[in-house]
Amino acid sequence: MTEPSLYNKISTLPQSIRKEIVDYMEFLIQKHKYQSTKIHPKAGCMKGAFKMSPDFNVPLDDFKEYME
Repeated sequence: MTEPSLYNKISTLPQSIRKEIVDYMEFLIQKHKYQSTKIHPKAGCMKGAFKMSPDFNVPLDDFKEYME
C-alpha cells in the first residue's frame, strides 16, 4: 500500500476513528521499540558467577531417615 493511498483512506474517515488509528500506530511503534531492545542472553554467559561447595551432592543429615 502506498502512502498516498493510505492517506486518502484515512482522510475519508471521521475524526474519532482517525484518533483511534493514531493511538494504534503509537502502540505499534512502542511495541516495536520494546522488541528491538530486548536482550537475549547467550548460553554460558554466567559461567564462573556461582561456586558450588565440594560436598554439594552429599546427602543431608536431615534426610537420612528417608534415605535408608
